[in-house]
Amino acid sequence: MRQTLSLWRAAAVAAVLAGAIPAVAATPDKGISAETLGQLQTAYRENPNHRALRNAIAGNSIDILAVNAENRNAIDTEFSHRVKSRGITDQKRSGRCWLFTGLNVLRSQMMAEHNLAELKLSHNYNFFFDQLEKSNLFLQGMIDYASRPDDDKMVEWLFRNPLSDGGQFTGVSENITKYGVVPTEVMAETFSAENTSRLNNLLSLKLREDGLELRRMIAAKKGDKAVYARKQKMLEEIYRMLALTLGEPPTEFTWTRKDADGKVVATRRYTPQEFYKEYAGNDLRNGYVMLMNDPTRPYYKLYEIDYDRHSYDGENWTYVNLPVEEIKKMAIASIKDSTAMYFSCDVGKFLDRDRGLLDPDNFDYESLMGTTFGMDKADRIRTFASASSHAMTLVAVDLDAEGTPKKWMVENSWGDGANGGHLIMTDKWFDEYMFRLVVDKKYATPQTLEILSQKPTLLPAWDPMF
Repeated sequence: MRQTLSLWRAAAVAAVLAGAIPAVAATPDKGISAETLGQLQTAYRENPNHRALRNAIAGNSIDILAVNAENRNAIDTEFSHRVKSRGITDQKRSGRCWLFTGLNVLRSQMMAEHNLAELKLSHNYNFFFDQLEKSNLFLQGMIDYASRPDDDKMVEWLFRNPLSDGGQFTGVSENITKYGVVPTEVMAETFSAENTSRLNNLLSLKLREDGLELRRMIAAKKGDKAVYARKQKMLEEIYRMLALTLGEPPTEFTWTRKDADGKVVATRRYTPQEFYKEYAGNDLRNGYVMLMNDPTRPYYKLYEIDYDRHSYDGENWTYVNLPVEEIKKMAIASIKDSTAMYFSCDVGKFLDRDRGLLDPDNFDYESLMGTTFGMDKADRIRTFASASSHAMTLVAVDLDAEGTPKKWMVENSWGDGANGGHLIMTDKWFDEYMFRLVVDKKYATPQTLEILSQKPTLLPAWDPMF
């Protein structure tokens, strides 16, 4: 039987070759067949250089081997325009960069305006209320969307994201406007404030459980009074968890003001709101504009991200989308006027930590791997390859004789390091991996301010950019 089949196959092949039977196009392998695997192996093995590279990569970091030796010259750390730094902070093992950045911008202003020798603001104080507000936002979302099925996109998104320790500028503005600020010595950091992952996991677990309970209560038609009474008890549990791990925020405190020479000016008692109004008083919710460089969407338009806020009674994140060159103009104007800015970017791309340098030419992954990485900024956003991952304080720009930026510098919140805890970024890197900048409206162009009057285009909370 096998011999008969073999003879038949041989005859069929001969007939095809002779043209007696029409040839059928080969079906491409949709999986990895033995033939496909063999071709992959042959293509790899036929290049003798691959063995040497394999030996090198086996025992070393890819980044070490991909270092671009031609880009290892000393960094020029001089800047034509720079806002005076007020000291480096350290967010430790937490995702509170957005809060550190916002408070760093604020304290720089407070120290300059009031001739203070030293001032450190408590991140723990505002973080406590951020987590409490986010918890309430989630629980109320469970109530608001209770009529939707479990597989609804919004319900699914809420359960995936009950809260986090991350955030953005609207979280800073709403939090400080509502709760004020306090000096660090009034509410110091705790272990859980500096190491947020376990607390975040426990809060998220509890909130998901509470969310299910609220949805089931509403499905069972328990009534608003019962639902909101239960929600109140849930928030009491969240408050207890936060107070046990972060400490309970003060409602009043005594603080002694000293001038730049260390001389006592006054000692008085404040509420956190009074302290903020006396030493800053900025209209954080209306006095600033968030700028975005998102090439996947039309420029010169206003956008709003649905449900992207830190508190239920707050406002969704709204921004003006602009070409990067337009954003640079406003950044330069602010720096020239000694005003630091809230800035966020994709910090993990091409970062040389040892030199504190962000530059696309730091590493040559293409030569090492024998390939190319050709996506532009828009395609990286569309495919989730790049997005804003870290907030810092933009404090310096180096301009050439024609006023064109050569490089930029940010005050980071990773503690001491290269460049005194600052990161330097080339203008080329700025173009590719900068995403957001918040500027005082007095530095915004007239065209940008005019865009703020547009009705914003609403984007879903699960948009790739966010």
